[in-house]
Amino acid sequence: MSGTVCVVGSINMDLVVRTPRLPAPGETILGGPFETFPGGKGANQAVAAARMGARVSMVGRIGADDYGQTLRALLVREGVDATAIRATAGTATGVGVILVDERTGENTIVVAPGANARLTPDDVETVAGLVRSAAVLLVQLETPFGTVATAIRIARSAGRRVVLNAAPAAAVPEEMLRQADLLIANRGEAALLTDGAEDDDPQALAREALRLGSAAVVVTAGPDGACLATSEASLRVPSIPVRAVDSTAAGDAFCGAVAAWMAAGRPTEEAVRAGCVAGALAATRAGAIPSLPTRAEVEERLCVAQAADGEARP
Repeated sequence: MSGTVCVVGSINMDLVVRTPRLPAPGETILGGPFETFPGGKGANQAVAAARMGARVSMVGRIGADDYGQTLRALLVREGVDATAIRATAGTATGVGVILVDERTGENTIVVAPGANARLTPDDVETVAGLVRSAAVLLVQLETPFGTVATAIRIARSAGRRVVLNAAPAAAVPEEMLRQADLLIANRGEAALLTDGAEDDDPQALAREALRLGSAAVVVTAGPDGACLATSEASLRVPSIPVRAVDSTAAGDAFCGAVAAWMAAGRPTEEAVRAGCVAGALAATRAGAIPSLPTRAEVEERLCVAQAADGEARP
């Protein structure tokens, strides 16, 4: 499978502490091991798409520091075209501070944007050819909205498909939503966009989010899979059973896989099924980028799931 994906987004170093449980507000607890992992939603999704076999380019900013050098080198090793990643003097590389519950794999994350906040519309205009040449543009919300909007405008003007991951949760301008061929949100993000509640049925959230103007909407629901809504229909897409260790980057694995499948010309429903498998596999491993599965792993589990589904039918 091949196809071209351009990712405009964030690049962070994740600082991860595993804890016996997540602390309550105002509470201090003793944590377990501390580790650093490459991450950032943009970088995670770029590597996720590359591991699915897509040809990926990345537009972003890092600091002129050790973290930035390490992250650029890693992206290059993963096969991501990093020529449009700029080092920014006087600004630190973005950092994510992550607590992971050792029992459930659930996490809490605080991001210090650093150089990501300096990614400007002019940065994207300068490398507009990369955006125009990709079959799919994949964007998130860890860089300024004006920069994301510029990337979307360039892609749309060239007739390219746009996948917008509405993460982290934010009130996204409706004009931006209307330009997306596919909007991806988790239940909390979808609830914010629709004035709903996080515990609402994800299929209902997807249908409600569709009213905001995107051509299609996916609401992810962790181990419960995802719900896809289009103007023609809505359906639930199951996940696969796994033992979750760390949910960090599971959503990014989903987004990268979906973008790669779409860039290769696969139907959206098929792309979402691949995304559910990729997200589930990522949750079985610690860290962000280190947890992202390969295309072979995803295709193997898809085959197993399809065979099981066939056997279950009369």
